[in-house]
This record gives sequence, structure tokens and C-alpha cells, in this order.
Amino acid sequence: MGLLEGKKLLVTGVLTDGSIAFHVARLAQEEGAQVVLSSFGRQFRLTQAIARRLPQEAPVIQLDVTSAEDLDQLAARVGEHVDHLDGVVHSIGFAPQSVMGGNFLAGEWADVATALEISAFSFKSLAVAAKPLMTGGGSLVGLTFDARFAWPVYDWMGVAKAALENTSRYLARDLGPDDIRVNLVSAGPIRTTAAKSIPGFASMEENWDGRAPLGWDVSDPEPTARAVAALLSDWFPKTTGEMVHVDGGVHAMGQ
Repeated sequence: MGLLEGKKLLVTGVLTDGSIAFHVARLAQEEGAQVVLSSFGRQFRLTQAIARRLPQEAPVIQLDVTSAEDLDQLAARVGEHVDHLDGVVHSIGFAPQSVMGGNFLAGEWADVATALEISAFSFKSLAVAAKPLMTGGGSLVGLTFDARFAWPVYDWMGVAKAALENTSRYLARDLGPDDIRVNLVSAGPIRTTAAKSIPGFASMEENWDGRAPLGWDVSDPEPTARAVAALLSDWFPKTTGEMVHVDGGVHAMGQ
């Protein structure tokens, strides 16, 4: 029996077959889960095409996490494919380039607000929208890039990730009574489409492999996807409000 046998999951953020979310969806299916994907706008058709590359083609529902209408309709749209949810993966993040790449001091509030809404507040929005489908409890898992540090070029996206990390702890507090666990996976740098859109991203991955006791491959999302799958499973029944590092061990090393 697979690690996620019988689980019904919503996975956001599948854009290409190189994205972490794609590999989470693939592993989840291989481990016995039924998966629903979400997408919106111009990305929707791309997500549908990528969904056909999974072991079993997954349905794709419309979800823009900044749209009140989409959030209100989430339960109904997911309900067309599964009768409940056991887990949700939040793989959503965006910041305008004007607030990254060395532009921290020049950042304007409108662009910073966009980064915070999409990258952090959306975790709460998604949790609230999915909660009616999680009547038997379950697991919410988000993705972050360790926001305890000021990284080169990450700038206001780093601040947004810090907000995401604290949001996860408050969600863990408020959803715990409903037996819903909330955890994050902090991944090392991976060359996803989102990462490559960050100006100067190469400076973040530089020397990571050399600093990691376990080594690190910036082109391999599999270790991160495995951690997400594990947190979606029943093997962490009393773990919530946690951030699991999957970065080869860099987080624990001195400079």
C-alpha cells in the first residue's frame, strides 16, 4: 500500500514538469493519492497540458487566490472531482521584479503588497476555502525559502516568505482543533520557472552544493517533493506549525 493510499489532494502551482508541485503531484499519485490541480489565467492551458504528463491525468480547476469569487467557489469546483480533501499543497508565490534583484530600498508599497498577498496571505485564503472539504482533518503543506536570513537579491520576496512562515504557525493554532495540520518545507534553491524569474538567482545557488553536508543538486526537485508527500501522509499525526528543511543541511552550517 502506498504512503498516500486513498488520499484526496489539491495541489496548486503546477506550471511545468520541472516545478516542485508537479513532482509532488506525481509522487502523490504513485503513492496512491487522487490529485486535483489548480491554475488560472494564461497558465490554465499550460497546467492542463502538464497534467497529461502525470502517471494519471489530473483534473484542473480554476483558482486565482486573489479572487474572492474563485475562493468562494473552490469547494464546489473541487467537489466535482472528489467528495472531500485530505490535503492541500500551497506552492504559490510571486513578487514583481521591481522589489527583487537588489531593489529592497526602492520597493514601493503597491508592489510589496502584491508580493505579500500572493505569497503569504494566500495561504490563509486557501486554507479557509479548503476547510469545508477537510471535515475529517488533514494536512496543509506550503513551500518556503528559509526567511530567517537576508538572502542576496531575494529582497521583498524574503519578507513575504517570513510572513508565510508566521502565517503557517497561526494557521496551525487555529486549525488544530479541526485536526488539520499545517507545515512548511523549506527547500534549497531549485531552478524552477519561478526561481529563474528572480533577477540574480544564480547568486543564491552559488556554492550551495559546496556548503551542503549532503550535497545539493539545483536541478533536482525530488527530495523536496518527497518531504511534502511525507507531511501529507499519516506519518506525522502530531506535527504542526513546523518547517522542515530540505536543503542538504545548509541551514545548520555556519558561514
